[in-house]
Amino acid sequence: MSPSPTPPIVIATRESRLALWQAEHVKALLEARGHSVQLLGMTTKGDQILDKSLSKVGGKGLFVKELEVALEEGRAHIAVHSLKDVPMELPEGFALACVMEREDPRDAFVSPRYENLDALPQGAVVGTSSLRRQVLLQALRPDLTIEPLRGNLDTRLRKLDEGQYDAIVLAAAGLKRLGLEARIRTTFEPNAMLPAAGQGALGIEVRSDRQDLIDALAPLAHQTTWLTVAAERAVSRAMGGSCSMPLAAHGTFTQGVLQLDAAWGDPEDNAPLVRAQASAAVTTLAQAEALGDAIAQRLRAGGARGATPA
Repeated sequence: MSPSPTPPIVIATRESRLALWQAEHVKALLEARGHSVQLLGMTTKGDQILDKSLSKVGGKGLFVKELEVALEEGRAHIAVHSLKDVPMELPEGFALACVMEREDPRDAFVSPRYENLDALPQGAVVGTSSLRRQVLLQALRPDLTIEPLRGNLDTRLRKLDEGQYDAIVLAAAGLKRLGLEARIRTTFEPNAMLPAAGQGALGIEVRSDRQDLIDALAPLAHQTTWLTVAAERAVSRAMGGSCSMPLAAHGTFTQGVLQLDAAWGDPEDNAPLVRAQASAAVTTLAQAEALGDAIAQRLRAGGARGATPA
């Protein structure tokens, strides 16, 4: 009697084009290693609530909650996330099993008429619902009008093309993954527009008791990316854990030394950004997180305000 076939690994994913690309990417990598894989498409509250900013309705964790419920109930086994959308603290019983090699972490300037941010006329309307991008844009061009922009990537581009905005700011990684790099007029260098913690990286979440899945995902992990984003996410965690905080954190590795830069701003105030920077030799997640904690302390010392614990 032949052994019964191994049941497929089911990936829970949002149904936006970018989320499906990410899930299909992981599916192909796992299938190349001999696993059977299926997708379970889902719509999250973050996809449904489009008339309010994320900071007012619960943060980016709204994009992952339904996927975690599918893992909890056994309808799916892993969930693929844009890491910048993943809350800094996962619910009990869940684990980040894998962080994959990072795509371009930078922000992209997208406009049908203007070459770059400096070319925008005074009072031009720029779309973003990210508090981080808002405070960084205000620091660069306080004369601009920043308006909310929600929806998946295709929806945001459509709103731009309809003339609702003079320009919008998006993650370069999403545009590149979907073959839309031609829409990028220019890419912000991190010293001008510091990226969000985890931006450009994919994280795979599992139930923490599924060691078999953790082992299966291990070959997909990229250790340098994992250490870098662990430090970035530690800054956010130490500042209160909110994905919707007006906070940027970005690390770069050079010969085993991780340099971590962070910035915090107040969207209601025109005060200068609070910035902090530090570097350290990092080879473990604990060292990466310690560096992030140190940066958070420097931000607070400079006047940055973290989220109030619940």
